[in-house]
Amino acid sequence: MVTAFVMIKANTGEADRLKDSIESIEGVQSAHIVAGDVDLIAKAQVETPAAVKEIAATHIQAIEGIEDTQTYIAMD
Repeated sequence: MVTAFVMIKANTGEADRLKDSIESIEGVQSAHIVAGDVDLIAKAQVETPAAVKEIAATHIQAIEGIEDTQTYIAMD
């Protein structure tokens, strides 16, 4: 099992709508609106690193209102 965290920058005022869209993606365990350099953090648990790429690069980045993402794969 691969656990990954996706840091998400969103357009101003879009975080609540985006949280619901992100949480509906298969493999995403949770999404949280946060304060700091990013607007949301999503946690994904999937079978392979390729599935992490699918979630971050294909699904999350395709949502209107997403400005940027950075993905971190947990090592433990």
